[in-house]
Order: sequence, then C-alpha cells, then structure tokens
Amino acid sequence: MVPVRLTGPRLAMREYHHTDGDVDALHALFGDPEVTRYLPFGPRDRESCADQIELYLEQAMAEERDTYRLAVTRLDDARDPQDATPIGLASLTLGRHRAADLGYVLARDHWGHGYAGEITALLCDFAFRTLDLHRLAARVDVDNTASARVLTKLGFRLEGRARHDQFKDGVWSDSYHYALLADEWPGPDGR
Repeated sequence: MVPVRLTGPRLAMREYHHTDGDVDALHALFGDPEVTRYLPFGPRDRESCADQIELYLEQAMAEERDTYRLAVTRLDDARDPQDATPIGLASLTLGRHRAADLGYVLARDHWGHGYAGEITALLCDFAFRTLDLHRLAARVDVDNTASARVLTKLGFRLEGRARHDQFKDGVWSDSYHYALLADEWPGPDGR
C-alpha cells in the first residue's frame, strides 16, 4: 500500500489506523444520529466502527485500489497529522471510465467552519491531478442544503434529482446528483 496523505491549509487526510483513538473518532461520527441523518445508514455502535476501519485498511491494501476512505484531521491538533484525532471521513469510490463518487462526513462540533469545502477541494485535486480521473459525482439528500452549497461553490453542477433513491428507517427520500469534470476544476485555490 502506498499511503495517501493530503494536506490543505487547515486540514490533512491520512489512512485510518486500527487504533482505539481512530475507532473512537469514527464512532463519534457514525454513532451520532445528527451526523448520520443524511448518510445511507443509521447510527453504528463502536464494534461496527472497528469493523469499518478494518475494511478501510483492506481496501487500501488492494492490488488495484478503487476505494479511498481517509481520516480527516486538523493540522492544529498535532505536529504530525498521523498522530491527530480524526474529525471526519473523506471518501472516493472509483468506478468505470475514470470516474469516482465523492463523499465526506464531519463531526458535528466541526460543522460551520468551512471544513467540508476544504475536504472536497483536497479530494478533487487528488482525484483529478494524482489519480487522473475525468469525472467526480456526489449524491446529496435534497434536505442537505449545506452540502449542496459546498459542491456548487466548488464548481459541481446539478445534474438532476433522483426520486426515492434512498430508503432509510422506513422512509424514502430523494437526492440531488452533482458532478464535476476534470477540465472544470481550476484547482483548490481557483487557479
């Protein structure tokens, strides 16, 4: 495995570690009903979060890696981002034709600081410049206006609304589908 390490102005992304600290941090995300409100699953217990990290590490070790699940950390929280406690998760799932699905989730106490935009910009730069992808797509619940704003601000275009494409807790919901092409990406700083 070639570990992924991405660094932005305030955040860094790294591979997850199968440590108590990273498991606790993932559980802080996936165990919070407010954080999982727009995710395709409900709150998870600590044991399933430990299993998730094991899966993330297996995916990272794949001979032809097609899934990136990265721990998001704040640069101010440790000298080395490898040692910082994750505050979020960033993901890229590669598909056919040099395309990928992008996603992110942040701990609730880190909402409203512009971190989602920085995460998305780092993922876009990694996808287009390092992985040489052509297209990124993102699915957003129609009620998740904050994520829709983040994507639009970074140049993603709304491609449509999928009706009843998510079933959770006995309720169907719609989602918006956004996409960004490589030649539309000016870079994280707009250049």
